[in-house]
Amino acid sequence: MAGHIITIIGGKGGVGKSQVAANLAFAFSTENRQKTLLLDFDQKACGDQNIITGMRSKKNLKDLSEFNGSIDPKTINMFVGQHKMGVHYIGMPTEQSIAQDINPEGLGKTLKAITNLYPITIIDAGSELTELALKAMEFSTMINIVVTPDLLAVNQSKRLFSELVTMLFPKEMILLFLNQYQKGHPVTPETIGRQIGKPVFSVIPKDDQGCIRALSSSSALFTLSKNSPLSQGVVEIVRQIKQKNVLASLARLKKPENLKEKKVQPKKSSSGRTGRDPWTDLKSRIHRALVEEMDMKKQDSGDEQAQIILRERTKKLVVELLGKEDTKGILNTREDMNNIVKQILDEALGLGPLEDLLDDKTVSEIMVVGPEKIYYEKSGKNIKSDITFTNDRQVLNVIERIVSQVGRRIDEKTPYVDARLKDGSRVHAIIKPCALDGGTITIRKFPEERLTYKHLVEFGSMTTNMADFLRISVQAHRNIVVSGGTGSGKTTLINVLGAFIPSNERIITCEDSAELNFPQDHVVRLETKPPSLEGEGAVDIRCLVKQTLRMKPDRIVVGECRGGETLDMLQAMNTGHDGSMTTVHSNTPRDCISRLETLVQYAGAGISPKAIKEMIASAVHMIVQQSRLDDGSRKVMNITEVGGMQGDVITLQDIFVFKQEGIGAKGKIKGRFMASGFIPKFVETIERKGTKIPRGLFKNE
Repeated sequence: MAGHIITIIGGKGGVGKSQVAANLAFAFSTENRQKTLLLDFDQKACGDQNIITGMRSKKNLKDLSEFNGSIDPKTINMFVGQHKMGVHYIGMPTEQSIAQDINPEGLGKTLKAITNLYPITIIDAGSELTELALKAMEFSTMINIVVTPDLLAVNQSKRLFSELVTMLFPKEMILLFLNQYQKGHPVTPETIGRQIGKPVFSVIPKDDQGCIRALSSSSALFTLSKNSPLSQGVVEIVRQIKQKNVLASLARLKKPENLKEKKVQPKKSSSGRTGRDPWTDLKSRIHRALVEEMDMKKQDSGDEQAQIILRERTKKLVVELLGKEDTKGILNTREDMNNIVKQILDEALGLGPLEDLLDDKTVSEIMVVGPEKIYYEKSGKNIKSDITFTNDRQVLNVIERIVSQVGRRIDEKTPYVDARLKDGSRVHAIIKPCALDGGTITIRKFPEERLTYKHLVEFGSMTTNMADFLRISVQAHRNIVVSGGTGSGKTTLINVLGAFIPSNERIITCEDSAELNFPQDHVVRLETKPPSLEGEGAVDIRCLVKQTLRMKPDRIVVGECRGGETLDMLQAMNTGHDGSMTTVHSNTPRDCISRLETLVQYAGAGISPKAIKEMIASAVHMIVQQSRLDDGSRKVMNITEVGGMQGDVITLQDIFVFKQEGIGAKGKIKGRFMASGFIPKFVETIERKGTKIPRGLFKNE
């Protein structure tokens, strides 16, 4: 009857998986009264099993991987060290450089053959899914993840379990061993089971004194005391496995094949390095060591000086950790060293591979579609970036880091969020199950320099006459709606219009995610609040607009009307708050009117269509239509006056329009801004108050 291979692995270092593996081998040998084989596959902790068991093998795993003969009872004795309690042992080379050179494929035939020589083989596979660990799992009947009752270990074990399931290992063959557990600990086996998505199979009690005594005497604790808590824990595991006939039932499960292709050689990244190449593996090891050394979540995101100190302290630790690694052939130059340190710091403290795009002032928008695809907008064009994330977990880490800084949350219950970066850039994120290709992030960058009307004239978005007319309109307390599609520049334009408001007026802004940035001193900025975990305490735009009416505003500016708040905004415009502004998603001024009519109905007030039109015609004085053209340029297409009602129709009159005349070189759109010649009705009202408006504004040059 063929034997079984059991692989022991940990989600992170320090969970005691090597102790568990060694003592489990002795427990199986004693309980079954048959010889058991213990193999050390942990390339990172080279030679730890030598210390834990006090055993030495005649030859090491590197020798075994290079052995070309057949594996039988006689030849296997050339390699194993033997203990009087029936445990045979083959160790890892103590030199890490030699351990890294072990060929996993060379061990394949050995793993297949030893099931005919030993009823039970225990493999200590370390805490990373290396090629060697995957080769062990390929021939295993059972995989055991050792976890301890601390949050970091649980989180890393959850990641490991998820990766194994993704690689098509049956969930049934992956069992959880809870090590170092004390009764009364707040992190219970049930809690861990819920977090990881797999019930804990068995619990091993905490036994610090026993483990210290065993290490001091270089012997497995089981050989010193069979009655110690740890020894009793591993014996209970063996008995559960035997009583429930676990191994026989797991042996019938279908295991994944071609693991090397699935895990070790994934798609190449933009840098030409594969996802599991030495560079990526080195980064992964350093990052895990960093997590163990420091609590990265305790950074003070609000204190810039604390951030600088934290980054310098982390950088020093990264360099120290790299100094302990064998980086020969990976870090060949000082530039390589600087690059890997920067990448690790960006992932640990910043937004990972997005940091360089955020630093690039010519990039206006960043769009992430899962870990493999990152796009950015430059000069109005979408371009695919060469950089990628390592995996979807890294994307989720970036999202969680962004939303936690502004007191928001994202999870499976609410898989989307609007947030902002420290510089004011707007962020939208959506994750699984809604985002099928993985975490999706859209960052609209906030310009370092506040744009003025002069910039828009320089960019060709409007003419000087149009800018002067808009300034006069804002100062004359005209109610303005900025209309346009997504990414057309509505927010930029309303920021420019807001800068025209006299500095002695009180401005109150209401937004979902704060983007408006007016230069005046007397500005009250309000932002919506999402509900709590219990689904309570949400504050929406409509509630904020109502609050502004009790705050003595001279101007109310709503970042965007997209629901019932439109009714409150129009009522405010109609009741003494002239000069208010908002934005609306629509493609033309006429569409803007239709959109406002629809949005008012969202309020559920039961107002008749005609009454809604009359309210809009009375409240809105002007519509400024902003569009993004095919060549990526953004232009003010229409400045339109709302003229009132004629019958059941709201009349609109263009004051300025952009007329497209063709397409020039490199696809650039050719055209010119034209004044319609129509002089707005409110001009005469302003002039009666003593302000002279030159008629030349409404003539074509």
